[in-house]
Amino acid sequence: MAHDDPVVSAQWLHEHLGMPDVKVLDASWYMPVENRDPWEEYQVAHIPGALFFDIDGIVDRSTDLPHMLPLQEAFAAAISELDIKNQDKVIVYDGKGFFSAPRVWWMFRVFGHKNIWVLDGGLPQWQASGFDLERVNPDDAILKSKAANKAVERVYSGEQANTITFQTEFQPKLFWTLEKVAHNVTAKTYQQIDARAKGRFDGVAPEPRKGVRSGHIPGSICVPFPEMFDGEARLLSAAELQQKFQQAGISLDQPIVVSCGSGVTACILALGLYRIGKHDVPVYDGSWTEWEAQSDSDYPKVTAPA
Repeated sequence: MAHDDPVVSAQWLHEHLGMPDVKVLDASWYMPVENRDPWEEYQVAHIPGALFFDIDGIVDRSTDLPHMLPLQEAFAAAISELDIKNQDKVIVYDGKGFFSAPRVWWMFRVFGHKNIWVLDGGLPQWQASGFDLERVNPDDAILKSKAANKAVERVYSGEQANTITFQTEFQPKLFWTLEKVAHNVTAKTYQQIDARAKGRFDGVAPEPRKGVRSGHIPGSICVPFPEMFDGEARLLSAAELQQKFQQAGISLDQPIVVSCGSGVTACILALGLYRIGKHDVPVYDGSWTEWEAQSDSDYPKVTAPA
């Protein structure tokens, strides 16, 4: 497993499963409209030994925006409860193949953990390879996942977190705020890529969140996230990925920032760009949900077909 590649195969994971320094996280998460409960699905079946990482639980508790990056101390406290150490190799997967796992890959990297990979093709690929699922839930696994969420709550309510064994080191270059994006709209230093479907980007298809208009940040380019993988939901080769970005009119030798609806699927683009050697692509955490909520005069929007 190379550090310059962000994914591992189901075969690799199968061969290394159970090694003391290999930790597996189920980071499944679904859009509100899908009516799927990832925590319930995890309890029904998951990759043996995997713990559940709650994308809506290990979050910034001080904002109404969905699943924003938590405070450094809150993340460290949660990961410590999941019994992950700094020297551990963390493999993260989701139930769709490639959807929410890259978000958790990005979160670990923002907090300085380099030993993090996404399972290529996720749970569907694991099952297609004929590998077993665990259908019983050790109490320990359930308790750890709940304790991780509790640890975040504690930090935000000003209580002392339990012993923190996982050390973090914030990497500001990977994380963009509303202000940075607003500055870039004028400065145009970074090419901004949006991972949402073309209809939402163009302002002709609705957003999945109530009360959010569709449209995009001026100057951004639409590269829908499914273009990053093949029919099996496996990441395309570096050459194929390069071609996808270039066809969209993106210059790979210029800096890039990625966004989406609420900071989840943008991380799939960051993962694809990582595979082609662009390791420092920042994600705009608040993404369109945050941008759209601002006043139009200060934060211009393109809300009709360009």
